[in-house]
Amino acid sequence: MKNRLAVSLIAASLLASGAAFAQSTTVEGAHNGAAAGGAVAGPLGAMVGGTVGAAVGAGLEIPNAVINSIDEERAPSVVVRERVVVGEPLPETVVLRPVPRYSEYRYAVVNDRRVIVDPHTRRVIKIID
Repeated sequence: MKNRLAVSLIAASLLASGAAFAQSTTVEGAHNGAAAGGAVAGPLGAMVGGTVGAAVGAGLEIPNAVINSIDEERAPSVVVRERVVVGEPLPETVVLRPVPRYSEYRYAVVNDRRVIVDPHTRRVIKIID
């Protein structure tokens, strides 16, 4: 009974805090989920955490077409002093540009790096080097 409760809590916490893990790939999601689940509930927790983490990571992946359409765009780079990190919002001074054919994303070129951003929260989803 305790194992079921622990596994349920792990799965719920991983699903609820998917953005906090800020995985950009399914593999990273599975790895981080397995590590978190294993730490809380041992091997069974690692198995459940890995599965849930992979699902969360897959949901956060950016389609290659989005990245390719940004590569074609020519936008000026903006310099900011803040560190640009996946999961953190961009400063309000950074202008977000629409991603061609993908209205659910915006992008900016910050410190000579292209970043894909959630337009609702301004949080960086992916940094393209």
